[in-house]
Amino acid sequence: MPLDHHPAPVRPYIPDEAKLPELTFRALFLGTLLGMVFGASSLYLVLKVGLTVSASIPVAVIAITVFGLAKKLGGKDSSILENSITQTAGSAGESIAFGLGVTMPAILILGFDLEISRVMLVGVLGGLLGILMMIPMRRTMIVDQHRELKFPEGTACAEVLKAAATDSSRLAAGESLQAESEAACDAKRRARIIFGGFGIGLLYKALNVSFKGWKDTPEVVFGAPLKGGSVGAEVSPELLGVGYIIGPRIALTMAAGGVLSYLLLIPMIKFFGDPLTTILAPGSMLISEMGPNEVRSAYILYIGAGAVAAGGLISLCRAMPMIWNSLAAGLAGIGKGSKADTSKRTERDIPMKWVVIGCLGIIAVITAATPLHMNVLGALLILVFGFLFSTVSSRLTGEIGSSSNPTSGMAVATLLFTCLIFLIMGWTGGQYYVTALSVGAIVCIASANAGTTSQDLKTGFLVGSTPRLQQYAILAGSLASALLLGPILLQLNESSTVYVPAAQVAPGLSTDASKLSATAQLHGPQAASDSKVYKVWQKTDAEGGPAGKYLIDEQGKAVYLVDPGINGTHSKRPDGTEVKKYDAPKAVLMSYIIKGILDQQLPWTLVILGVMAAVVLELAGIQSLSFAVGVYLPLSATLPVAIGGVLRWLADRRNNQLPQYAKLNEEEKQAAGDRSEGVLLASGYIAGGALAGIVIAITAGVLTNFDAMMGNWAEHSNPFYNGASADALSLLPYAFIMGLLLWVAREKKQT
Repeated sequence: MPLDHHPAPVRPYIPDEAKLPELTFRALFLGTLLGMVFGASSLYLVLKVGLTVSASIPVAVIAITVFGLAKKLGGKDSSILENSITQTAGSAGESIAFGLGVTMPAILILGFDLEISRVMLVGVLGGLLGILMMIPMRRTMIVDQHRELKFPEGTACAEVLKAAATDSSRLAAGESLQAESEAACDAKRRARIIFGGFGIGLLYKALNVSFKGWKDTPEVVFGAPLKGGSVGAEVSPELLGVGYIIGPRIALTMAAGGVLSYLLLIPMIKFFGDPLTTILAPGSMLISEMGPNEVRSAYILYIGAGAVAAGGLISLCRAMPMIWNSLAAGLAGIGKGSKADTSKRTERDIPMKWVVIGCLGIIAVITAATPLHMNVLGALLILVFGFLFSTVSSRLTGEIGSSSNPTSGMAVATLLFTCLIFLIMGWTGGQYYVTALSVGAIVCIASANAGTTSQDLKTGFLVGSTPRLQQYAILAGSLASALLLGPILLQLNESSTVYVPAAQVAPGLSTDASKLSATAQLHGPQAASDSKVYKVWQKTDAEGGPAGKYLIDEQGKAVYLVDPGINGTHSKRPDGTEVKKYDAPKAVLMSYIIKGILDQQLPWTLVILGVMAAVVLELAGIQSLSFAVGVYLPLSATLPVAIGGVLRWLADRRNNQLPQYAKLNEEEKQAAGDRSEGVLLASGYIAGGALAGIVIAITAGVLTNFDAMMGNWAEHSNPFYNGASADALSLLPYAFIMGLLLWVAREKKQT
């Protein structure tokens, strides 16, 4: 090949000169709405298991279907560019949900409240900053390096949009019109599968939880010789769907971590600890009096956190050569840009002056925002780390995709460097907890959203969208999702908060009147029996009772310990009703990094045991991060994920034996599995089940009488919920959704 040869420029599906509707109100509105829906479900998932799944293709398929239905009802035909705008606006919610879910709950563990202003500021500022910082890199990464950076999810989404292109779009693309294409019919069928999965997940979760139709976590607790060991599974559609999408390798690795905790570490602690007649720190009661969950809360969580920290840092170090090369290539291309004619519609970005003004304005707001407890150094760290990791995230997304992008590892690195700098400066008070976490949270959200923006712009580049209009769309979608996800995060925490009588956990506790702050009232179901106004005391040490937030009466007496819904330890209210807690594993890691460096308030022996577990796995050739997350999470959360992974293995094993797969290599077979109808149904399960969980959590504090009535009926009259065989019977409806998923995933033989 001659040295001066250059590949021919890529021709987008819709040529530059075509005139089609693009940034319309209906496209932006639907995309923003879908972004909020999938963002809410992603937030729910990241709080439960620390994972999210890509929403781009489901959003694109739903957009195609909704606009198709609108046309049948007398509306206008949609263009492929409108569908692209909808998909772009709808993709922002997932990345913001991930950033919020892995960082902001740490504020509760550090002893502060989830203030709505703080959470919304972090979501809005981080989301917008990541988009703006990615815009200068578009021409380099998307256009100039088109053949080098594949952006797998973005490319797949473009294929979905092109397959379902309407007549007007196909004419604009220069295609000949025939009867409705087989591809368009296929797109409609795939949309029906997603909507069907959504409906099944929603109905299943509502019947299970709201109407107490069957036990939601069947469990077996063992006696000797595995005293203290237990196996349970949350029979929920969303966790089953997550396992199917991420596949057997990661799903089974996570479950293996749970098996280590519940069938090895907890029985071992019980075996050696039961004879002790004194309390073993950091526990607050005798080990002989502890059940499996108490042992996990007192000891296993620290081991799991150490393993997660080590696994995250090892994965980041493993990716460092790629990160360094990505950073160097990204920075080198910013100044040069592309030689393309910017007068073309398909080459127009938001003008650079507005990008710079926007970034500086965001940094100014970050510096001045009181809820973030920010200072000038913290704002500078956000600017530096935000730009570096947004660049890295954008390029890594192009190379390995969004699902494999180590965004949380970048947040960990940001926190480590920030806390070390603060320690050198002598900033170790509680205020700097919030400052350091705000830096890490904004950088995490910015880098996650930069990667998502890159995927969307790749889709638009292949389809023929106008970059500037896509950038407007994702800015609008990001803003709307951030404004919604903050209140949802607070409501999820509040609905599972337990107000524990202080006499039960800290009898005779003396309060510090000088540290009493603003007033507060009870919220949720317990508020019905106590409407008094109390003073708030944030107790930071464990002397006389557990650290945390206490409500103090007018006489200075501690009345309640406020046990949060996220990472709380009390799962029963005083009236005996069960409460589902959210473990937020990666947020716990963030809090441990901050505490460990700034105040050194960790049981380091347990943490280092977790670190060594991760190191041993890495020496054995096993990537430790997924395993470490499984050690931290309850087995009841990782076992259903493993079941979904096994179903994916069974479906792929069967489908790969069909004639149409005979000539495909392993990578092509994996890609075909990722586009299968089983993945679409699993996506519907996730959205339906997660949204039902959010609605149930919100209404639990409103429909308290209904919840109590259903609970009373289930306890006394429903054998699926509280009978002698309730654990076994609850598996029957779960077996139905498992069987349906496996049946839908089976492909037909092509001759």
